[in-house]
Amino acid sequence: MKITSKYKVCKRLGGGVFEKCQTQKFTLAEARFRKAKGKVRAVSDYGKQLLEKQRIRFTYGIAERQFGNYVQAVTGADDPSRALFETLEMRLDSIVYRLGLAQTRRAARQLVSHGHLLVNGRRVTVPSHHMHVGDVIAVREGSKQSPLFARFSGGEADAVTALTWVQFDQAALSGKIIGLPPYAPTESGHAFPLVFEYYSR
Repeated sequence: MKITSKYKVCKRLGGGVFEKCQTQKFTLAEARFRKAKGKVRAVSDYGKQLLEKQRIRFTYGIAERQFGNYVQAVTGADDPSRALFETLEMRLDSIVYRLGLAQTRRAARQLVSHGHLLVNGRRVTVPSHHMHVGDVIAVREGSKQSPLFARFSGGEADAVTALTWVQFDQAALSGKIIGLPPYAPTESGHAFPLVFEYYSR
């Protein structure tokens, strides 16, 4: 998915969409812009649904058609919002990002696409590859000396160890999925039900 200007997207959808917008400088600039703009026009229900759909899509870096396919696939689930959240979080690139092997989702997609990772001992180059509980992700032996993973050798890596559904072995540069990502509507940061309202039109 090609993005021309991340800052323009962040101004429209919010700073949480991309990591580079989650800075004090961007927050202050956005506050000054809104103050100068004055009163903000009310957003319609359709506008809210569209914005939320775009926020989620850009956060996970998914093309419009692929995202629509995800939504369609889980529409009949008992809890569609939970099912969509789990589908997005169980993508290979999302897992790589959650483990801390990459510092951004975009970097995670590149790691996968360039063939640096193994899933259950097999090389996988598809970022959207769906993962399952029990799957093991590891850095290829030939890639461990790459500068991409140099921060792990000094013990300064920022792996996400607080998550209860993934385990990370820094010494082996491998991780394992031990459960499904917990879905909490108030803590996920996204209003998934609005997405289904958008596609139901």
